[in-house]
Amino acid sequence: MTATDFFDMNAAPMRIGTVRLKVRDLETISAFYRNILGLRPMESDEGRVVLGTGETPLLELAGDPSLTPRAPRQAGLFHTAFLMPSRGDLARWLAAVGEAGVPLQGASDHTVSEAIYLSDPEGNGVEVYADRPTSRWRTPQGEVQMTTEPLDLHDLLKAAGRARWSGFPEGGSIGHVHLQVGETDTADGFYRDVLGFDIAARYPGASFYGSGGYHHQLAGNVWNSRGAGLRPAGMAGLDAVEIVVRDHTRRDAIGRRAEQAALPLEREADRLTLQDPWGTRVILTQ
Repeated sequence: MTATDFFDMNAAPMRIGTVRLKVRDLETISAFYRNILGLRPMESDEGRVVLGTGETPLLELAGDPSLTPRAPRQAGLFHTAFLMPSRGDLARWLAAVGEAGVPLQGASDHTVSEAIYLSDPEGNGVEVYADRPTSRWRTPQGEVQMTTEPLDLHDLLKAAGRARWSGFPEGGSIGHVHLQVGETDTADGFYRDVLGFDIAARYPGASFYGSGGYHHQLAGNVWNSRGAGLRPAGMAGLDAVEIVVRDHTRRDAIGRRAEQAALPLEREADRLTLQDPWGTRVILTQ
């Protein structure tokens, strides 16, 4: 099996860059992502920490003790999904958190990927996963096939080999962000019709949005948040998702569609900032 058997996220027309969370206890949440995910501090100033791997920022934490706690039934974040470069990396991370007694919330075989679930101390969902080869993703008709079956943890751990976990790998990234939304039709209208993602797959109550043939860089579900409206200001949780757009023509087209839909739009020299129907900022960079 070679690298060409796996999806090249950098070749996708759009991919996830940095995720920004608003948190009440910056020190505790920063320690979680450093110690449990193995991210390293890259920048910090009063009330703000940026964490990542190598030279790549992945997560920005903005601390404010006056925020109200995240409400599980509000729209916002379902989970931030950290993509490991290989199955072996995922296995080594799983072995390390198992030895440390870190509580996990689930483990699933999605056909397209193997995934482990947990949450940070303020309830922000976290997925840590590794993709399967792209040849295993699709039905004979060419459709992305995603399932949710129990994950064989014993078999996964065999892939760890003799190496031990030593921090989030430089080749890792945020593979996707899964959102809680009020309505999937409204989410489709924003993430498909304005941003230009394809609907790669559907579950009951959920849409999965892909770019460049990926199973999903974004998703939106109503499993906990059906009917939710605009998220209240001053609440902890997801603040912004950066989407890296490969070429300026695609980004310009998104801006035009946003204007045609009369959506709030901020233009800067190197970015566009939109807001989804539930208050999450979407920052388009190149």
